Amino acid sequence: MKILEIKGFSKQYKGGKKAVDNISVTVESGDLYAFIGHNGAGKSTTIRSCVGILDFEEGDILIDGLSIKSNPVECKSKFAYIPDNPDLYEHLTGIGYLNFIADIFNVPVNQREDDIKKYSGEFEITGNLGDLISSYSHGMKQKLAIIGALIHHPKLMILDEPFVGLDPKAAVVLKKCMNELCSEGGAVFFSTHVLDTAEKLCNKVSMINHGKIVISGDMESVRGKASLEDIFMEKLSKKEAKNEE
Repeated sequence: MKILEIKGFSKQYKGGKKAVDNISVTVESGDLYAFIGHNGAGKSTTIRSCVGILDFEEGDILIDGLSIKSNPVECKSKFAYIPDNPDLYEHLTGIGYLNFIADIFNVPVNQREDDIKKYSGEFEITGNLGDLISSYSHGMKQKLAIIGALIHHPKLMILDEPFVGLDPKAAVVLKKCMNELCSEGGAVFFSTHVLDTAEKLCNKVSMINHGKIVISGDMESVRGKASLEDIFMEKLSKKEAKNEE
């Protein structure tokens, strides 16, 4: 079942240059999908368009069959988004923020209490939930944002560089949570610079370079007998050589 479809999507900023140029990606139920590319390749632009932050004119993006352009509220009820730098409500306490998110998604009190207890324990921030978010480190804010994403049991998680700022133990916990979501029929679509993690964790991958998809497919077929890092560098060098011609 298709959970995320990016269909002929392009995004153009002022000045006429396309940040993303006619890309298509399909994420299905059970997929743990890596979206890789260098800085400025178009990863964040694509992700921010998927979640309804950026508007776009060309193509469409479907969440569980619904267009993010024409059905934004219903689409947003189906996914969770974690940006690379979570901008949380710093005047709230950690527990206040989690209850706020749970209220938005109509999570029953018993369910939210169980999940908050479970995930705050796993991410080791239980003792900080009563503190103001303004006192949190970047890593703690990242953990809180992840817990907020998990407690409403989304069908799809969309993450932009989710492992940045996480300590090694928290990164392991996040990987476990991502695998659990996919094993339950959900899907995960995330950008990352950590190619080794993507290679070990994901079953599918797409690489974007200067706004265009240069390789896409099952991880094993994309890699062949090489590493994902080798493939990445090869595609990057070929594109740069072509641009110099």
